[in-house]
Amino acid sequence: MGKRLLQSERNAGLLIDVLRSLAVEKHFRLHDFVIMPDHVHLLVEVCGDMTIEKAMQLVKGRFSRRLGKELGFKGEVWHRGFTEVQVMNKQSFEAHRAYIAENPIKAGLATTIEEYPFCFRFLARKKEELARGAELSRG
Repeated sequence: MGKRLLQSERNAGLLIDVLRSLAVEKHFRLHDFVIMPDHVHLLVEVCGDMTIEKAMQLVKGRFSRRLGKELGFKGEVWHRGFTEVQVMNKQSFEAHRAYIAENPIKAGLATTIEEYPFCFRFLARKKEELARGAELSRG
């Protein structure tokens, strides 16, 4: 990506919405992610006839279209290609999750992953808190 397009809450939120919608549409299973100011890390599982190339094409394409249509951005959004690493076992999976979690901390954007708003863990914690609050108000 290069440009710091994802440093704004608006743009990062748009990418989160794109990831969510593609996961809900079952294009892939999203296990973890972190959106950094100028790049993104995704831990996805492709299923069926979906390939990682096609999944990334969907993410990049949908985000680029929505950024242009909804926010008026004109210009190149993504670098060509992407880096892929295959996760072969549970140990590798956990190592990649830890790497993803460490990105905003290493960059000085947060002291813990739970406080960084543009990641899977932050949003999962927020969802749990909302569910607990709704449960308490019901009963």
